[in-house]
Order: sequence, then C-alpha cells, then structure tokens
Amino acid sequence: MNASWIILLSVGLCFDTLAISISVGINDRKVYFWQAFKIAAIFAFFQGAMPFLGWLGGKALEKHMAEIDHWIAFGLLFLVGGKMILEAFSKKSEKRIDIGNIKLLLTLAFATSIDAFAVGITLGIEEVNIWITCAVIGFITGLTAMIGMLIGKKLAGLFGSKIEIIGGLILIALGIKILLEHLNYI
Repeated sequence: MNASWIILLSVGLCFDTLAISISVGINDRKVYFWQAFKIAAIFAFFQGAMPFLGWLGGKALEKHMAEIDHWIAFGLLFLVGGKMILEAFSKKSEKRIDIGNIKLLLTLAFATSIDAFAVGITLGIEEVNIWITCAVIGFITGLTAMIGMLIGKKLAGLFGSKIEIIGGLILIALGIKILLEHLNYI
C-alpha cells in the first residue's frame, strides 16, 4: 500500500468520527478549542490504536491465509463500507451529545473505531508499515474531528448522512483495488 492509499484509507475510516463531530458542533455551538481538542484526541487515539490491534491478528494468521488474503481484505472492506452506507440510511434522528460526559465520548470513540480494527486485520495481510499507517489514521481522524466540530458549529448539519456514504464507498473501492491487484487485473 502506498502513501496515497493509506491517506484514502484514513479518510474512509474517519467519516463516522466526522459525522459525530459535526453533531457535536451542531448540538453544542459553544464548544471551545480545548474541549474540541480533547474530543478529537480521544477519537484519534482509538482510531489509530484499533488498526494496530487488528494488524496483530492479521499478522498471526498471514501464513495460513496467503492464498485467500485478497478475498478476506476485499470482504472485510466491503462489509465495513457497506455497513457504513446502510447506517447512513437507517438513522432516524441525531441525539444530543454531551461533550462533558467522558464515558459517552469513550464509548463513541470505541464504537467508531471498530471498523478500523477490521481494516487492521486487512493491514496485517498487506505489506504496510503499521506504525506510519496508524499514525496517519490517528492524525487524519483527529484533524477531521476538529474540522467536523467547526463545520457543525458554522453550517449546522449541512452534510448529514452523506458523509458516511462517501466513507463507505471509499472503503469498498479500496477493497476492490486490493482484490484486482492480487488477481493481476491492475
């Protein structure tokens, strides 16, 4: 995986966080910089750590899966991307997010990073520098969370569920690319 694909992967993974961050900005338009920074750091940590944990599992299974690894990568990315798209259509209404509730923030950060764990399994099968990949994922997630809160404050929810649809499509496209590369079509 080259740098541009790692960045695309990072962008695809952070759309759940972006949607939540926009909601935070919409729900609490008086969120201050340091509050936003704390929220972004929590999301960035989880989003950067979960791929590493998945990568460990993927590396442990690598020898046994060499013949089907590209199908596993495709399947996981397709499922995660598809799940994001379906969730974008199934949301009824956004609940107010209490930015002072650390348990809620940790739960949201964990929930939005489960997809990153699944992608990490794929990274364990692919040849990547996991440290750089996790750092990029965490950084882009943190930056996206900050931007999302600002967008939410300023635009009051212009994007909505469209954000998660785009993220899901990016992950599906990455899965297709991996599959086509391993089948020697690219």
